[in-house]
Amino acid sequence: MAIKDFVLSKGNTTMNVIQFGSGQKHLIMIPGLGDGLTTVKGLALPFALMYRMYCKDYTVTCLSRLNQMPEDYSTHQMADDIVWAMDQLKIEQADVYGVSMGGMIAQHIALIAPERVNKLVLSVTSARCNTQIKTCIERWLDMVKRNQNMELMKDNVISMYTQEYCRKNLWMVNITGHIKPKSYDRFITMSKAILKHDTLDQLHEIKCPVLIIAGGLDQVVTPEASCQIKEVLSQAELLMYPQYGHAVYDEAKDYDLKILEFLKK
Repeated sequence: MAIKDFVLSKGNTTMNVIQFGSGQKHLIMIPGLGDGLTTVKGLALPFALMYRMYCKDYTVTCLSRLNQMPEDYSTHQMADDIVWAMDQLKIEQADVYGVSMGGMIAQHIALIAPERVNKLVLSVTSARCNTQIKTCIERWLDMVKRNQNMELMKDNVISMYTQEYCRKNLWMVNITGHIKPKSYDRFITMSKAILKHDTLDQLHEIKCPVLIIAGGLDQVVTPEASCQIKEVLSQAELLMYPQYGHAVYDEAKDYDLKILEFLKK
């Protein structure tokens, strides 16, 4: 199985990319807001192990956002960057899987380049910034402004995971919270892009098969955000995990199996 960790150059900046798997089909993975703090650089091997069930059927490409972006960069422009990267990598068509903010970008990809998207997976995401998203993002931006990295990390875990998970794992934040990024610039830019994200009025134009995944206890985007997408995309499949929150992708044991089943239909 090929495992690659490399950089694409675009203008005066770069994009970190990892690839793994040996399948003939392509799967594009787009991470969430956490990419604003840590890119996929150096994660090819751990991701290959974590997502090994995809590796037989797919060559998986996981792309970070650009390393330098203007302050007012939008989710639409970030989608343009992914399509540009697909061109550079000669990926004509792919299944596209976006988590949280990555799902917002994935919506734009399916709208601006529908011929490039076979199937679409939208996990714990929203078509429009709602009150809960705004509350979380503004709270996190305030912590960044105050240089409160430990508080930011703790708040992320508490907001995203179940109480049981936090009870077992919150201690790890006391270690990771001391590791600050060199800059919060990307995180700030990406956060502001989330606040302005809005595809709701165009969402009906998406015609490819869609799987929507939601956590019933989601305190970041809310489960209602996924239901709103389902209302517009009536033919889409909605997979609701009532017992999990925003980080359902880490806690639900059958999560990746359900995605793979959808993609292989």
